[in-house]
Amino acid sequence: MAAGGFCKLPTGSVVVALNLPRPTPDGTGSVRVLVHARNRARALTRLRNLGLRAVYLRGNAAPPTPDEITAVLHHPDGLIWRTAPCPDVVPAVPALVPGPAQELWHPIRALMRRPAAPAQP
Repeated sequence: MAAGGFCKLPTGSVVVALNLPRPTPDGTGSVRVLVHARNRARALTRLRNLGLRAVYLRGNAAPPTPDEITAVLHHPDGLIWRTAPCPDVVPAVPALVPGPAQELWHPIRALMRRPAAPAQP
């Protein structure tokens, strides 16, 4: 089951955040997907319409942060993703510990894009 959560906005709409598994060459990895929609059901329907059929939101264990909410509200599609941080690597005080630069958010079509087929001779 994917970790995730939601946040209801003052306008009545919601932002849903989900950590979904993403296959990588070493067999591990996940992405954090954010969806802005009228309600939770519509947010999950938007993901299912993109081909993510087995997406469910159970509970509110990992709600979106204020920075994530701002990011998805300012994106025209209202549907973005980035690589999820590894929970073992997250420092207690991130501002004081130098580390790799934070990855930028990507539009969902970049995640759903299939790799190009190799050229045929």
